[in-house]
Amino acid sequence: MSLLGPGLSGGDTATDPLLAEGYRRCAELTRRHGTTYFWGARLLPADQRRDVYTVYALCRLADDIVDEPDKLDPAVPGHGEADPAVRLRMFERHFWDAVLAGGSDEPVMAAVVDSLRRRGTDPECFDRFFRAMELDLTRETWASWEELRDGYMEGSAAVIGEMMLPVLEPHTPLAQEPARSLGLAFQLTNFLRDIDEDLDRGRVYLPQDDLARHGADPHERTVTPAWRAMMAEQIERNRALYRDAARGVGMLPTPSARCVATALRMYSLILDRVEAADYDVFTERLRVPRRTKVAIVADVLTRGPSHRLVRT
Repeated sequence: MSLLGPGLSGGDTATDPLLAEGYRRCAELTRRHGTTYFWGARLLPADQRRDVYTVYALCRLADDIVDEPDKLDPAVPGHGEADPAVRLRMFERHFWDAVLAGGSDEPVMAAVVDSLRRRGTDPECFDRFFRAMELDLTRETWASWEELRDGYMEGSAAVIGEMMLPVLEPHTPLAQEPARSLGLAFQLTNFLRDIDEDLDRGRVYLPQDDLARHGADPHERTVTPAWRAMMAEQIERNRALYRDAARGVGMLPTPSARCVATALRMYSLILDRVEAADYDVFTERLRVPRRTKVAIVADVLTRGPSHRLVRT
């Protein structure tokens, strides 16, 4: 059963200033922090685009409570509360109260709930998401890839793909597994690129058994032969997830396919940047240049979303 009610009409942003402001702020959050999502969403019709932004904004605000507890946003309650675990619970309660009430007086949450109600998104997705966010406050390492994937990334990454599916309007329910793979692929890319800053937060999102088998230690923040071998193995795992995700592009209508193909190609190029840097993810945060992103958008628009989709 869905508390969100598929097909409910929701508010009209043309006449509701609260919703208009909420959707504007969701778009701004995505533009500022989720540039790949923002670029991909630009290829969608306006109604789908704004719904991508709301999913991203909700997840970003929760993630910031965990990763950057000193950052304050008017959409997140509890500004006087120092404990991020308490603030995360307050934010989750704020979300569920808005879902049950069918709206909120806070613009961002009003837009989020309006979007989710129109799309009929399964609320169970958000329970899994918030449980994963809680783990970031208590877990620092993960024993194996299977434990990391099933114990944490299930709720922090795979479920994001499920949240996006009602927005992307796939032709078939078979698109769910590729969407989950794409969520996993995106987050694993983040883990490999952001090792240095995650260390600063006291976390290691690399399987401990893989590190031990190669004799690699991220805390040394040094590129060694062992480090290169371990990272090469993680990148191949990551590319396999992108290849699995690519199956779903053909299951989407053309605008959605363009959106996903653009995001997939942009994000997977970060792995090429890691390799080009000789697996040095400690010196600087590796990014895909803007000119390359522009070229990808142009290529997707002219040659189609399936052209040069994944590296084989």
